[in-house]
Amino acid sequence: MPAATAENVGRKFDLARMLGARERAWTALRDIASRIRPGMTEPEAVQLAKERLEAAGMDRIWHPSILRFGANTLKTFRQRSAPDTVLGENDIYFVDLGPVFDGHEGDVGDTFVVGDDPVMHACAAASRELFARGEARWRDGVTGVALYDYVSAQADAMGWRLNHATKGHRVGDYPHAVHKAGNLGDFAGAPVPGLWILEIQIAHPTLPIGAFYEDLLMA
Repeated sequence: MPAATAENVGRKFDLARMLGARERAWTALRDIASRIRPGMTEPEAVQLAKERLEAAGMDRIWHPSILRFGANTLKTFRQRSAPDTVLGENDIYFVDLGPVFDGHEGDVGDTFVVGDDPVMHACAAASRELFARGEARWRDGVTGVALYDYVSAQADAMGWRLNHATKGHRVGDYPHAVHKAGNLGDFAGAPVPGLWILEIQIAHPTLPIGAFYEDLLMA
C-alpha cells in the first residue's frame, strides 16, 4: 500500500498526544507487571490489567489485553492460550496492552521473568535487544520489509527464532484501522515516526518459551 494511504491519520491526530498515550500505556504496563504473582492464572491477570488500566484513566481499549504465561508465550496475538495455565515460581510471561488515552492509541508490550532461570532471563533480554537493533536500523530509512528482514537475521545470529507471523502494525488517533494500513513487515515504504509499532516475538530454538516486546517507532 502506498505510504500516502497507509500513513493517513484522522483530523484529531496530534503527535504530542500520541506520545502521551504511549507514555501512559508504559506506566500502566509497569504497574500491572509489578502485581503479577506466581499462582495466578491468565484470566486473573487479564482482569487485573483491566482494573489497572481503568484506574489509569484510559478512554477504552482498542485491542484486548493479552497476558501469556509459560509455554503460552509462544502464541501469537490471535492464537488461544492453553487453558488452565498458572504462572510458576520460575516462569516467564509477557504483557501486551492496547489502551486508548486522550483519543490516541497506546500499544506496548514487554516480557518478565519470575525466579532466576538464566535462559528465561536471556530470552526476555533478547527481545528488548532485538527491538533496539531494529529501531536503530529503522532510523537509517529502510522499508518495513527490509526492517523485518534485518531483525530476522539478527535473531538468527543471536540464537533465537523470530516469529514471522508477528509483523508490527499502525497506530494513531482512534480508530486507526479506518486507514487499512496493513502490517509493518509488509510495508514497502520507509515508516515515518510516531505511527508504527515494531513488534518482536521470539522463541527459544528448543525450549517451550518465548518473549515479546513492542513499542512505537519514534525519531
